[in-house]
Amino acid sequence: MTMKESAARAAVALVEDGMAVGLGSGSTANFAIRALGERVRNGLRITGVPASGESHRIAQESGIPLLSDPPLSGLDIVIDGADEVDPQFNLIKGGGGAMVRERLVAEAGRRVVTIVDSAKLVDTLGAFPLPVAVLPFGAKRTQALLSAYGGNPRFRVRDGKKYVTDDGLFVIDLDCGAIPDPKALHAAIRLLPGVVDTGLFVNLTSDVFVGHPDGKVEHFLANDRPAPWRQTA
Repeated sequence: MTMKESAARAAVALVEDGMAVGLGSGSTANFAIRALGERVRNGLRITGVPASGESHRIAQESGIPLLSDPPLSGLDIVIDGADEVDPQFNLIKGGGGAMVRERLVAEAGRRVVTIVDSAKLVDTLGAFPLPVAVLPFGAKRTQALLSAYGGNPRFRVRDGKKYVTDDGLFVIDLDCGAIPDPKALHAAIRLLPGVVDTGLFVNLTSDVFVGHPDGKVEHFLANDRPAPWRQTA
């Protein structure tokens, strides 16, 4: 079992009968969705809200009943991955391009669980390029404006064309370097014309499950912040 799968399965154990569950997007979240599907086939009754077209497809294949949008009453729990996690539980997300919907799902959650392998633990965010979702109209100007906040702002490309998200947006990846104040950077970039969202998620995560190479899974709570990351080779 991989580190990602170990963390995902540990997090899925938190899900109880009757819950509305936010289903994240990406390789780690996919492990959680499939593990939830196993529990559904064994009698667990839940409703899922997927954060991307891919997670919707995997959840359907796994037999999880789905809603298309987060209910107004909110979600009992959200389980999703991240590209980086700092000791204050700030995240960089969006490596898969789904951060706009991932934020909508996360902000609807009463408990937001982040699942990662130990390689995603960092002292300070910023080694991973920061994804920024932008409107296609005026995107080149938005790209130029983003250069004030980091180096080499570049459109994400797939199959030789600009990558387009499930919501019809482009993604610009930005090399910020160390991000000492994720909240301030997120707020500043969000004010730029054409920007829809960034991959910085601040003060949203309540739990972090970390899978390690030795097979162990650590569970950190928000009360543990700053979390004492145990880096393993």
